[in-house]
Amino acid sequence: MNLNLDLSLVKNYTNNSQISRILTENWVKKNSFCLNCNNWCLEQFSNNLPVADFYCKNCRQEYELKSKNGKLSSKIVDGAYHTMVNRIEAENNPNFFFLTYDKSDWTVRNFLIIPKHYFVSDFIEKRKPLSENARRAGWTGCNILLDKIPSSGRIFLIKNSKIIDRDLVLHKWKETEFLKNVNKKSRGWIIDILNCIDLIPNKNFRLEDVYKFEAHLKLKYPNNSFIKDKIRQQLQILRDRDIIEFVSRGTYKKKTL
Repeated sequence: MNLNLDLSLVKNYTNNSQISRILTENWVKKNSFCLNCNNWCLEQFSNNLPVADFYCKNCRQEYELKSKNGKLSSKIVDGAYHTMVNRIEAENNPNFFFLTYDKSDWTVRNFLIIPKHYFVSDFIEKRKPLSENARRAGWTGCNILLDKIPSSGRIFLIKNSKIIDRDLVLHKWKETEFLKNVNKKSRGWIIDILNCIDLIPNKNFRLEDVYKFEAHLKLKYPNNSFIKDKIRQQLQILRDRDIIEFVSRGTYKKKTL
């Protein structure tokens, strides 16, 4: 991968948002690949689609790019709330690329992908509607909450200007694929438990450590009277899918690559 953005493409442009879009979209097309089928075959959609920038010519996976100058933040400002929610709940919902660059030298600093099967509507924060005095009065935007996505669902191709080995990237992608065939309700539970595990500071953890999140999970699932049973069930799924390791009775280990 070449971390430099091609400034020759924007010599005649003055609009900052246009410059950013042209530079980053061109960079992704030249330097990225489809993680689903491991082919260098990403093509751009025509402009102004609601939520899609690229598609794979081989497997038809869709990808949306979000880019910004500066550091990778926990919250990404995005477009219309209802458009985003409807799109991520559609059958052809996209995977999401997130790219940050440094405007001082026009180089890519971070580039990661969130697989579409890791995206749920909980990760989309509704912003306040524009005031009645605004030109688009009542329009409601959204934020993408990156910090709500489990670490296993944030797959870096470039991190802090360091290119990650492609085999490692593909391995991490493969580990997430079991979620593709999980229904939305069950997927939400798995993602919630993954987030709980992320919050446990130790690499090795016990069942009791996850039980400490029972009250939090009860608030989210008030009609479920068997939260601890559900926790054990999800840990079993994650163990069987090799997302966490079983150490001994009631003890697990986070996987690191």
